[in-house]
Amino acid sequence: MDIADIRAKTVDELKDQLETLKKEQFNLRFQRATQQLESTARVRQVRREVARVKTVLREKRSATS
Repeated sequence: MDIADIRAKTVDELKDQLETLKKEQFNLRFQRATQQLESTARVRQVRREVARVKTVLREKRSATS
């Protein structure tokens, strides 16, 4: 996902997306532990997307404060 797309979302949408990404991250970790993970690169992508969403959330919160 592009950073411009993330910045265009509202705080509530970002929270929902963060929750979805966290669930996906958990599932990927579980698949890796049971050796059923097909795309190991997706783990890194999801981790970075979580970081991006958290960064934008922090920016939006500090801008309103």
